[in-house]
Amino acid sequence: MIIILLGAPGAGKGTQSEILQGKLQMVHVSSGDLLRDNRKRCTELGKIAEGYMVKGALVPDDLVIQMIVERMDAPDTEHGILLDGFPRTPPQAAALDEALNAKGKRVNRALYIKVEDETLLDRLSGRWTCRNCGHVYHEKFAPPRTPGVCDVCGGELYQRDDDKRETAIIRLRVYFDQTMPIIDYYRNRDILCEVNGEQPIETVTADLLECLR
Repeated sequence: MIIILLGAPGAGKGTQSEILQGKLQMVHVSSGDLLRDNRKRCTELGKIAEGYMVKGALVPDDLVIQMIVERMDAPDTEHGILLDGFPRTPPQAAALDEALNAKGKRVNRALYIKVEDETLLDRLSGRWTCRNCGHVYHEKFAPPRTPGVCDVCGGELYQRDDDKRETAIIRLRVYFDQTMPIIDYYRNRDILCEVNGEQPIETVTADLLECLR
């Protein structure tokens, strides 16, 4: 089985992918992890990808797809894979479908963890980090006992640019502009299953598993 996991930054894809791969004995395949692994092992594909990455250029879609298809042939994927981070656009999805069809395979299900914009912003912004020990807090979900002071070491808390609300707004705008059309792509193929990601983690997991039955 080949499953695509979709959702905006902050939707909980990372949490759910860890849970699902354990319950289903599937392999979690991230496009970023694949690139790093191929570079580390100095594979032929990794060497080609590195040529683009050192220049700051995007790795071509066909190269990423070759890595994905190659990964699917590994013995540990006998129960299937959970694909995260790719495809991001309808052309990428169509190219992946073509490559899979050539191998007699197909995407079985696309799971979309849907979370409202305001909730995503709350989750992505408001994190504060201790300058001394690196402990992370969240002003809404896991605040320190004393504002601005680390509970662990008493160090000063600061907010990274990546954790500020204005940065989160930009990240989400990019996601919805570039990636949301992929939702319609899989919906039109009648393999999309949408789950409410604002529920408790266990409930989201149960709904995702129900999508696969």
